[in-house]
Amino acid sequence: MSDITGSRSSQEDVRLHSDTNDNDESYSERSEDFDFDTFDDSKEPPSFAFIRGSDPRVATCRGKLQNKRSKLNQEINKELRLRAGAENLFKATNNRKLKETVALELSFVNSNLQLLKEQLAELNSSVELYQGESTEPVMPMIPLGLKETKEIDFREPFKDFILEHYSEDGSLYEDAISEFMDLRQAMRTPNRDGSGITLLFQYFNQLYFVERRFFPPDRSLGIYFEWYDSLTGVPSCQRTVAFEKACVLFNMAAVYTQMGTKQDRLTAKGLDQAVDSFLRAAGTFTYVHENFTNAPSMDLAPHMLEMLVQLMLAQARECLFEKLELQSKDKRDVDICFDLAQEAAQVAEVYCTVHTLITVSAVRDYVPYSWVSLVQVKKEHYSALAHYHSAIGLLSHDLNSLSERTKEVLQYLHVESTDKTLLDIREPRDDTERRLLGRAHLRSAILLHEESQRLLRMCRELRNKHSLIQVLCRAKEQTSNTDTDIDDEDDFNDILDPPRIHASTKFQLSLTPPDFSQIKVDDLFHQLGPVAIFSAKHHWTAPRSVQLQRGEGDKGFGFSVRGDSPVIVAGVDHGSLAHYGGMKEGDFIVSIGDVDVKWSAHEDVVRLIKEAGDLLSLRLVTPMDRNYLKQPSNSSCNKVNGCQPSPASSTVTHKKLTWNPFRRQREHETSFRDLILR
Repeated sequence: MSDITGSRSSQEDVRLHSDTNDNDESYSERSEDFDFDTFDDSKEPPSFAFIRGSDPRVATCRGKLQNKRSKLNQEINKELRLRAGAENLFKATNNRKLKETVALELSFVNSNLQLLKEQLAELNSSVELYQGESTEPVMPMIPLGLKETKEIDFREPFKDFILEHYSEDGSLYEDAISEFMDLRQAMRTPNRDGSGITLLFQYFNQLYFVERRFFPPDRSLGIYFEWYDSLTGVPSCQRTVAFEKACVLFNMAAVYTQMGTKQDRLTAKGLDQAVDSFLRAAGTFTYVHENFTNAPSMDLAPHMLEMLVQLMLAQARECLFEKLELQSKDKRDVDICFDLAQEAAQVAEVYCTVHTLITVSAVRDYVPYSWVSLVQVKKEHYSALAHYHSAIGLLSHDLNSLSERTKEVLQYLHVESTDKTLLDIREPRDDTERRLLGRAHLRSAILLHEESQRLLRMCRELRNKHSLIQVLCRAKEQTSNTDTDIDDEDDFNDILDPPRIHASTKFQLSLTPPDFSQIKVDDLFHQLGPVAIFSAKHHWTAPRSVQLQRGEGDKGFGFSVRGDSPVIVAGVDHGSLAHYGGMKEGDFIVSIGDVDVKWSAHEDVVRLIKEAGDLLSLRLVTPMDRNYLKQPSNSSCNKVNGCQPSPASSTVTHKKLTWNPFRRQREHETSFRDLILR
């Protein structure tokens, strides 16, 4: 980002880097930091053994808070089950005394639920635990806690499906299943840095393969993904991998909010990193909003996600305003004052939008009351700062000393209005009007500072936020001291309010959506074959063995092959060895002798067939969907080299794989009908 103390461009793309230092984490968590933003995808991807989740037993403030949230989630779930049972009993019984007893029990359960939800709301209000360590008080930001999930045992369902669907021994894949379970377990407690983001990306990308390998569209394996709402603690359970993905992305955005909140906002670098983190969080929430709108969890509902996106944008703009204040602290001319006034008005306006979204019925009842109050406080606070900087710009310079550019800015500083309670001065014509307008802005700033402090006192949780109290007190004291230094003049215009300041910004914010291609993963179940063919939605016969013995008068085996990974039987001659051996047009060759060839290129399969000599042993499968037999229309496509498809291509662009596996292949066809093998 360019220096914003001088002239700035009208639009400025915000592309910053996040920090991996975590001041409140213990050494055992910091020692596993991984810089996600400097990750070089040209190198080998980090191994799973290197990227691990944080130890949930580490006694950090943030870790303790998340552990409390986890316990509250379990207690809320228990009370919800008790309430559901009591309600069913109340409906089923006709006994009056039993109904009275159950009704009394229901009242106790509802009271316990209310207390537990209040405790969870108090945890979500503990924003100060996520703030960075700084020597001076700063305005607190709002982070999100992580969604909790239950541990899942995939062993038996996956091994049974491998035996049933892929006709392979599931015990051969125990290590792969265990590694996937370990990855999911580690993902539940990500670090609050780049390594935590990388871990979540790893698990999300691995879900690309797992979903296609083990989750057929027409039936369930009995695997259910249960996640707890991060704001209410209410569990949601689904058997779709899409729900799992949405919750993982939500936690990814939540980690970004925590990374933005912890930055040292007394430095330009810390502010840049905070802006970047909040924009990444907003981009991730937007991606969830656009692609996972059917998830039942409350914090994944469209209204909630829309509010969270606007909240992150507001906090990013707040950081940009703080950076402009920081860089102009030692040299602040009238142009910078007016820029600060309009930027502060812009921040107040976006917080007004957040307040509108957070107070709708679909959101208000699920977020902590302290969030609503803090948004109101910030709206009034930055409105006050807008009037304060306008007053400083107007009162510190005579009209004659203003440049033509400054006078032009002054023409558009105020919003036109016909309200008779407003001072009818939008562009002062002389120094008298300039002073009147400046004093009106100053008085309005004092009133708005008092309003922000009143709103703070009305919220029990905010009354304990000492950093917030100090920021508001200092701002009001600064404004009051400036007002005291100005000579009082008796004038009727003193009772009138100044015109509203026009909200404007010179920063163009660009959301940063998740880039799934930046973190590459290896398919843990690679040995099952190319995922485009050997997936849960496709069906084929069990592998069968074919042995072809070429006699003295036989010139060839009587079949031809084409394609790569896997190689397909393109044709079988009637009455040939291949025909009598049971080979069919369209069969996939999965092994030659003891060599697995599901991933082999065309040339390698041809070489193995030739090397077999007169005795050829094959293992074949016959797909049940015969659409693959259609020849591709474009025979000049690039040949597939047998590597894994990128999970990002399907995840980001949502292009569905067609059944024809040769859509992107160049057709190599080799005949073994008349070829004399040597």
